[in-house]
Amino acid sequence: MKRLQSIFIFFLLAAILAGCRGSSGAKGESEVVVGFSQMENNNPWRIAQTESIRNEAKEQGYGMVYTDAQGDTAQQLSAIEDMIAQGVDYIVLAPREYKGLGPALKSAREADVPVIFVDRMAEGKAGEDYVTFIGSDFIEQGERAAEWLAEELGGEGNIVELSGTTGASVAIDRAEGFRNYLNEHASDMEIIASQTGDFARSEGQKVMESMLQSNGGNIDAVYAHNDEMAIGAINAIKSAGLTPNEDITVVSVDGTKDALQAIIDGEMGATVESSPFFGPLVFDVIEKLEAGESVDTEILIEDRFYDENNAEEFLDEAY
Repeated sequence: MKRLQSIFIFFLLAAILAGCRGSSGAKGESEVVVGFSQMENNNPWRIAQTESIRNEAKEQGYGMVYTDAQGDTAQQLSAIEDMIAQGVDYIVLAPREYKGLGPALKSAREADVPVIFVDRMAEGKAGEDYVTFIGSDFIEQGERAAEWLAEELGGEGNIVELSGTTGASVAIDRAEGFRNYLNEHASDMEIIASQTGDFARSEGQKVMESMLQSNGGNIDAVYAHNDEMAIGAINAIKSAGLTPNEDITVVSVDGTKDALQAIIDGEMGATVESSPFFGPLVFDVIEKLEAGESVDTEILIEDRFYDENNAEEFLDEAY
């Protein structure tokens, strides 16, 4: 009798654990479970992206296993391996860095688990290591920021750049696009200093403080790879007794609520939108894959551009 009770308890616990799989609710044995590996969840853009994907999973009835790598590539690699071991059906991956995730992608391929890159690329071959990339054209974002700045400064001036995470595809591309435009259309504008602020407000402020000390009154503009660093730079500029967007023009990328408010307040010049609302796009892809349909290997998001002419109009829509 005790043996029968033990067996019953074992299977009861197994059933409970199976029912708890995923953070978005269970549908039973037929449930499709999506693993979402977020690189970090510590700023408004990442938080909005995470909420969009998790909310869409819940709304459409998918199970979800969610992990936050907390800005650590090794931790993200381990998390993806764990998801594969748990038997997820798909992996949605926001890569911390372009390189370093090869072993996890290999494991996913061997387990026949489709991988969908969101907002950043990682090293791999489309159609083999990953199904598709969903995100913005980061090179174009850099070009649009440079175009606005060149018009604002009349094609002349010294720029300091606050770049994103070293080695991340988004930082590489936003830098490339910005330089491409200057080289082709504004050769009298020069980037006199460039340093990573790791996409963080506090780091952006710290780096900008250092640049102000090193370059004195020689800075005409700041190009930040995201709004968090741009706002950090604005804080540093004000602490130095200067007026942001008058003494030093500020342009950025993301389109956060704080950035649009800074434009309205006259402290930031412009920001290129980089939408974080990936949920509907991600699950549209998964629905097609579930139906046996093919999907494009690249799905680009159309981003808006915000300046003094429209920042107030879109403030309530921003995150």
